[in-house]
Amino acid sequence: MTLTLRDLRPGDPLDAEAVAAVRRAALPFMIANGAGVAHELASAHPAKRYRLLLAQTGDGRVVGTAQVGIAHDSAEPGASFVNAYVHPDHRGRGAGTALLRTAEEHLVAQGAVETYAWVMDEPGHRAFAERHGYRAGRSAHFLRLDLGSAILPPYPAELPPGVELRPGSAFVDDPRPLYEADAAVSRDEPGDLPVELDDYEDWLSGVWHDPSLDKELTTVVLVGGEPAAFTAARTDGTGRYASGMTGTLAAHRGRGLAKLAKIDSLRRAVAAGCTEAFTGNDAENGPMLAINSWFGYEICATETRFTKRLEPTAR
Repeated sequence: MTLTLRDLRPGDPLDAEAVAAVRRAALPFMIANGAGVAHELASAHPAKRYRLLLAQTGDGRVVGTAQVGIAHDSAEPGASFVNAYVHPDHRGRGAGTALLRTAEEHLVAQGAVETYAWVMDEPGHRAFAERHGYRAGRSAHFLRLDLGSAILPPYPAELPPGVELRPGSAFVDDPRPLYEADAAVSRDEPGDLPVELDDYEDWLSGVWHDPSLDKELTTVVLVGGEPAAFTAARTDGTGRYASGMTGTLAAHRGRGLAKLAKIDSLRRAVAAGCTEAFTGNDAENGPMLAINSWFGYEICATETRFTKRLEPTAR
C-alpha cells in the first residue's frame, strides 16, 4: 500500500472530517467530529509544537492519523505525547509505523526526551507499542451508559443549604471561576503526567471555546455562590454525550456533589435527545469508578499509557 504522510491542512473541512472518521472507527468510545478536530489544531498553544499527521493512500483515502506535541502544561520538562490511530480496515500495512516514526522525529527535533502514548489494552496493540520501544504504565477504562434504557437516579428531594445547580452556559460572561475550578481538580487527577493549568487565555481557547463542549449540558454545583463541583459535557450532534471531566474541589469532597452534578447533566442530556453516554476513568480512581457504576455505566474498553525514552539520534 502506497502511503503519503502529511500534516492536516488548516481550514480544510474535508481533512478535519477525515481525521474524525478515523478516530471514530478506531475509538468509538470517544467524541470526534470535524469541527472539534479543526479547533484542536487552530487553538493549540505555540509551545505545544502541535501537529496532526495524516496517512493517506495513493487513491486519496485517509487511513491513519496521529496527534503529536509537547506537554507544555506539564511540570515535567521534556515530556511529550503521541497518539496514533489507524482505521481497523487498514491495520498491518505500515501506516502506524510510519506515523509513529514521523511523530518521534518531530518530538526529538523539539527537544522532547520522553513521550507518552495511549494504547488499547489488546494483544495486537500492546505488541505494536512494545516492538517500537514503549513500556506499559497505568491504565484507564472507557465506560458506556445506554441513555435510552437507563434508569437515572432522581434529583434529591431538597438541595442542601447553600447549594445551587447552574449550567455551564450561566458562565459565558465570565468563565474564570470554572477555569479556576478546573485547574484545582486537574492538579489532583490521577495520571503519569502532572498537569498545571496556569494559562487562562490558553484554557479559554482550547477548552472553553471547543465546539464539542456543550455548555447547556455542563453542570456546575455552587456552594455559597462559588463552584464546588462540576461535570463538563461534550456532544457531537449525533446523540452521543461524553463526560469531559467531573471533579470536586478538595474542600467540598465527601458530600455527594459530583453525583449531584452528574444527575443533573445526564437528565438534561436525555431531555436533549442524547442516546449514549461515555466517560473515562483512571483504573485506580476508585471513587469515580464507583460513582459511574452507581449510575449504571459499564466498562466497554481499557487503554494503557505507554512511555518511551527518546534519543536525539532517533530515525
